[in-house]
Amino acid sequence: MKTTPRLQVSGKASLGGIGLCHTAKRDRKSITLHVKLEVLRRFEEGEKLTQIARALGLATSTVASIRVNKDKIRANSQAATPVSATQLTRCRGVVMGHMERLLSLWIEEQKRQNLPISTLLIQDKARRLFVQLQHEQGNGTRAETFGASNGWFARFKARHNVLLTDEPSVADTQAAAHYPPVLRTILEEGCYSPRQVFNVDETGLFWKRLPERMLLALEGAAGPGLKASKDHLTLLLGGNAAGDFKLKPLLVYPSENPRALKGCSKASLPVVWRSNRNDWLTPSIFQEWFTSCFCPAVESYCASHGLPHRALLVLDGAPCHPAHLGGLSPHVRVEFLPKNTSALIQPMNQGIIATFKAYYLRRMLSQLVQETSGEDRPSVREFWRSYTVVTAVDNIARAWAELQPATMNSAWRKLWPECVPPGAPELETVPQLRRSIVALASHVGLGDAAEADVANLLQAHGETPPHGLPQDADDARAEACPEDQWSGDLQSWPNPSRMELSRSEPGQQWH
Repeated sequence: MKTTPRLQVSGKASLGGIGLCHTAKRDRKSITLHVKLEVLRRFEEGEKLTQIARALGLATSTVASIRVNKDKIRANSQAATPVSATQLTRCRGVVMGHMERLLSLWIEEQKRQNLPISTLLIQDKARRLFVQLQHEQGNGTRAETFGASNGWFARFKARHNVLLTDEPSVADTQAAAHYPPVLRTILEEGCYSPRQVFNVDETGLFWKRLPERMLLALEGAAGPGLKASKDHLTLLLGGNAAGDFKLKPLLVYPSENPRALKGCSKASLPVVWRSNRNDWLTPSIFQEWFTSCFCPAVESYCASHGLPHRALLVLDGAPCHPAHLGGLSPHVRVEFLPKNTSALIQPMNQGIIATFKAYYLRRMLSQLVQETSGEDRPSVREFWRSYTVVTAVDNIARAWAELQPATMNSAWRKLWPECVPPGAPELETVPQLRRSIVALASHVGLGDAAEADVANLLQAHGETPPHGLPQDADDARAEACPEDQWSGDLQSWPNPSRMELSRSEPGQQWH
């Protein structure tokens, strides 16, 4: 019988020369049904073909073949495994894929609105989307859980090319280096002293949220039902370069008249209370604060210290800072920092706001320890239920008061080094504060908390809550429903702690 001669490859390299041989066949590898289902699950979660092949040690052609034959594989899995188990495996993949697509759209919407996002917020949003989709999918997926772990988030970021902020990865160091001499010229021309130069910046605060592992420990000790609070507000913090005049914080809350403030006079609060349904600091709120709060406070301060009635306000280019502010007062000049320099030279961003947040969390936990220690005292859970926005306002005031004049002054070192005396103290480092917070947690049986949990929470404070809604549905109904809003004659809110703060810091003005 005639045989067909083997074809030879011409050229510099034969098939054998590049490691290929037609006479040797590769052993056929058996792929289990479990592996095939795992391949399909990874496809549904959005992983690429090459990523799956590398992770499972399969040839790309094998992975591609599994995807082509997915219907047949699923039919075989129905016959080979219990229906309920197969349904769980398959539905989880569908839910995960759908959840990640929705999450990606949500992130893009946050970016479109110039809203900041963080790892913690994305993970929180992912968990809630997963639960919502499970509910819509039906009972077959209810037993599955999804924790939005750091490992999942890393893979999600790679699949969807997620960036956590619209800020450039590298700040404009050149512009930051060139601006201080420009500011110095403005200061000399206007004859501004350190007492007459101000900086303010806004930040978010989840005023009723614990670090994740502390919350889990609290759930374990007190039973189910306690959830991570989404109660969020926005603060505007600032003061002068001398450090002896801290402005009363501006607080933007989603409700003008929450139930917790019923019967209290907002004028007596240690904050300037304003409201916005999304607790955002809008240009109109900022302008109203500038004309009705900042300018009068500066005038009073200058008069009480025998200073000429003039001031310089330095701001970053945030959208909530109207460009026309400088024309609203003949006594206040407004200057804007160059773009992408805020993190490098803006005084409030040189540790002041970060330290304030750590002080707030430490004070909240200190209060928890003090009020729950000993016999016949409220439980941790009872304390947490009674922690209202009124309590938070008091702790905000106390945390803001902890920042001393020398500390406030030292934050100007990069922008205006001449106004900081030699040997001025540095800020208490945030890592030190994180360690003290973890130590406090151990006093109330929450000792499993780690510094990383505290760091994640402090990072999340500045971000906008998912959905733009600052509260859980239950808390929103309790705190801000229309029928609970109040009006009429108001009684002055007794605030002895505010008086104590004033007496304890005679060298520091706070208006």
